[in-house]
Amino acid sequence: MTASHDRSRVVSSFTIIKGALIPETYELFKHWDFSLSRRENLTRMKREDLVGAGNVHWLRDLGKVFNRRFDPASRDRALVELAKSGCQLNIWRPLLLWHMTRDEFLLRDFLVNWLYSAFSDGVFHIGTKDVLPYLETLRGQDVVIEGKWSDATAQRVAAGLLKIAVDFELLRGSTVKEFRSYHLPDEVFLYVLHAASEREHNAKKVIDLPDWRMYLMAPADVERELFRLHQYRKLDYQVAGSVQQLSLPCRTAAEYARRIAA
Repeated sequence: MTASHDRSRVVSSFTIIKGALIPETYELFKHWDFSLSRRENLTRMKREDLVGAGNVHWLRDLGKVFNRRFDPASRDRALVELAKSGCQLNIWRPLLLWHMTRDEFLLRDFLVNWLYSAFSDGVFHIGTKDVLPYLETLRGQDVVIEGKWSDATAQRVAAGLLKIAVDFELLRGSTVKEFRSYHLPDEVFLYVLHAASEREHNAKKVIDLPDWRMYLMAPADVERELFRLHQYRKLDYQVAGSVQQLSLPCRTAAEYARRIAA
């Protein structure tokens, strides 16, 4: 991924309002041709309507979102390969969330900081109006906000963030949302562990990684899963006093993804 495409500190209302696009992304990646460039693949998507949009304007918007959101040639290649292998949606969906948030600041920040805090505080009902104060705090952060947001835009962004959380099965409800009982599939937990371990070689730092909050998991929840998977011999997790050691079945997340796809 080139520096010019790095949007990790860009706040875009466009992508949030367009939504998670889970089935559309899955269909696009099922048909992805690695011998073609990203632009050529997106041109083919529009020409052949690979995602079943049935509308030229919607296809154009989808192309913009996909172009901003993903880098199938490198960072997101494993996600594409899993879709092409026919990976079950209940596994692929939460993996999509992890990949989306690598380069989509607003969604990641909302899930990791605001939504997780609401969950930890025992908030029961959440509506659009509850998210609006959070959006105001973005102006004080080191981010680039695209365009000037009207009140109507802010309302649509707040609603869009909550709708994405519903689509990823973290929340449920229509006008008023509430938290669902959520459990991360073992395959996804292990994939994120591999990805985290590529960046952090310290087990404690991996356990404390903010990424887990996207799945409403506290460090204690992560460690509980480590002990459980250790019992099932899916990984090796040892604790001796303050020393924690974690050994995983594969060297990289991409290698583990190929194991899922097999």
